[in-house]
Amino acid sequence: MTVDVRLRRGRGALGFGFFAQGVAFALLVTRMPAIQDRYGISDGLLPAFLAAVPVLAGVSSVATEHLVKRVPPGVVLRWAQPVVLLALLGVGAGSGMWQVAVALGVFGLAVGALDASMNMLGVSLQRAYGRSIMLGFHASYSLGGILGASAAWAGAHWHLSLFSGYLPAVAVLLPLAFAGSRFYTGAADGGGEAEQGWPAGGGKLLLPLCLVMACAYIGDSTVANWSAKYLQDVLGSSEQLATVPYNVYMVTTLAGRAVGDLGVRRFGAVAVVRAGTVVAAAGFGVVAVAPGAWVGMLGFTLLGVGLCVIVPQTFAAAGRLFPGASDTAVARLNIFNYVGFLIGSPLVGGIGDAWSYRGAMVVPMVLVLVTLFHARSFGAGGAGYGVGHERRAGDRAVDVGRGGNGV
Repeated sequence: MTVDVRLRRGRGALGFGFFAQGVAFALLVTRMPAIQDRYGISDGLLPAFLAAVPVLAGVSSVATEHLVKRVPPGVVLRWAQPVVLLALLGVGAGSGMWQVAVALGVFGLAVGALDASMNMLGVSLQRAYGRSIMLGFHASYSLGGILGASAAWAGAHWHLSLFSGYLPAVAVLLPLAFAGSRFYTGAADGGGEAEQGWPAGGGKLLLPLCLVMACAYIGDSTVANWSAKYLQDVLGSSEQLATVPYNVYMVTTLAGRAVGDLGVRRFGAVAVVRAGTVVAAAGFGVVAVAPGAWVGMLGFTLLGVGLCVIVPQTFAAAGRLFPGASDTAVARLNIFNYVGFLIGSPLVGGIGDAWSYRGAMVVPMVLVLVTLFHARSFGAGGAGYGVGHERRAGDRAVDVGRGGNGV
């Protein structure tokens, strides 16, 4: 299959955009204790700061749905990403609580626009390529998250200020991301189908994917927020060993996404999502019954392998279900990313405090299994990417590059 050079450049540029976002988000969330100390944010006030970011991101995702009707998603992404990076730097540069509140607010608004627009472009490029490439973009995000978390660890280890720890990353990523944004392109930029109106009954069709997205992020936020505490307090590990599960989870997420597109091309999206769901549920089950720390880490490893495929394929499925309104579908679906993030941590914490943390791990296990009931939503529109489908899509991909990239 021949792919236009513009699509290859657009794919590379978008992959770097996902990578830069992974770095920025990891640098923020992994240094949250240092942010709290720097600005004197009390434990009682901290949840409000943490919740504000996804809430504002959800609002921004809704706004992006309407914005991309006037300008291409590539334009939104081109300007949202620098704002995210500069807002991150602002978090480290302030001295008063109002300053960090403003910086985090800007970060949240920009992240919503960034997440929505870059997944819009990813879905559009996958449609132009005619084969699964969405997992590769999210693998780039995972790689950025690993490097960002490592940079945050180094900053904490060497007792760097927040600003000094953030500045090198922003100084490197900002010009590269902005330069790469000149190559953003998508399926509708030069001969593909333009966005059409939202179809009647579209909300009912999208709802299963929204539920899957929320449940996947409840699972992800459970690992991010509770893996260390669970290993140390419930399974009796050392403080040092308790830091390992999330790193293992991130590495297995990267590995799974790096090869996941090959699995989708070979077996189809439905089979891959079902397999990932079963593995993720098994991971939570192993964590819940683990007799010790090493078995617990095996469970968190299985979680990385299983959960890693669900979110990228949910965005891809939305694009296939709504080929004439994929930008709108992605923007609405993206809101449930933040819904899951907001629900996950307090849900597990509340059940753990009221009952037991072992029992709390069963809840995300059951929620992740919801995906099995909606697996058919991942199979519409040639989700298996058979040879004939790839060939026909490949012919369209050549046409895409003949127009401007909209940026």
